[in-house]
Amino acid sequence: MSSEAVSHPHASAPLGSRVRQFYALTKPRVVQLIVFCAFVGMLLAEPGLPPLLPVIAASLGIWLVAAAAAAFNCLVERRIDAKMARTAWRPTAKGELTNTQALVFSALLCAAGALLLALWVNTLTLWLTLATFIGYAVIYTMVLKPLTPQNIVIGGASGAMPPLLGWAAMRGDVGPEALILFLIIFLWTPPHFWALALYRAEDYRRSGLPMLPVTHGNAFTRLQVLLYTFVLFAATLLPFIHGMSGWLYLAAAVVLGGMFIGYAFRLWRHYSDALARRTFVFSIVHLSLLFAALLVDHYLKPWLS
Repeated sequence: MSSEAVSHPHASAPLGSRVRQFYALTKPRVVQLIVFCAFVGMLLAEPGLPPLLPVIAASLGIWLVAAAAAAFNCLVERRIDAKMARTAWRPTAKGELTNTQALVFSALLCAAGALLLALWVNTLTLWLTLATFIGYAVIYTMVLKPLTPQNIVIGGASGAMPPLLGWAAMRGDVGPEALILFLIIFLWTPPHFWALALYRAEDYRRSGLPMLPVTHGNAFTRLQVLLYTFVLFAATLLPFIHGMSGWLYLAAAVVLGGMFIGYAFRLWRHYSDALARRTFVFSIVHLSLLFAALLVDHYLKPWLS
């Protein structure tokens, strides 16, 4: 297909359609979870309600940089995305946006987010957020993902940063509580993502990416999912052990962790794509409710103690 044939749709696309294409590059649902976890970190960093302006500035700044990283990921992986049913709809994979448009869009979002964090939050949050961008968009996407089946384990450090960013935005430092939140998401990421990779294994095989189900098989991956849910369960008890949460959070962590282990055990013993999909969906529910329980416990703890 000639470059003229490709460029014509770009020139004639309605404004509303173009806006939706750029918005799709930001992976809205993923970024929403990132901002939610960062927001939880902000709230947990203060004994009462944190000041409104830094919360708004930090949330928006983190959203912008996270969206920039997502757009850059779509640009780098456009050919891989085009081979996978899960991602073939992305504007970069379909050729609806040019490489230059995606790159400029990512750069503008990153610059705007960095400026916001520098002016209205603090430099520690700025540098940690930029390090997260580099960790995800460059180290994970360009180096780890195409080279090793442990990509999601090592690269999971970038995805675990949001609560630490939120904590740093309020406190200007990184305390042990923030590191515990980081550890929880770091250990949550492999079973979450491998559940997805299990029922999308053919997609990854076609793409050429060395995901664990492709390189080590279905059974081995299912065992890894189960083992990680046990380690994750132990990590989710740390907020209570450290004293940053009370009995209400502990009860929620035990119930949610037990349910996640239950899903993983059934997946290990009786695999089906439908069960892998349900496990993946529950993993998102697990993390969201776990952090919500942390928040509720944080504000009710003075009344319950």
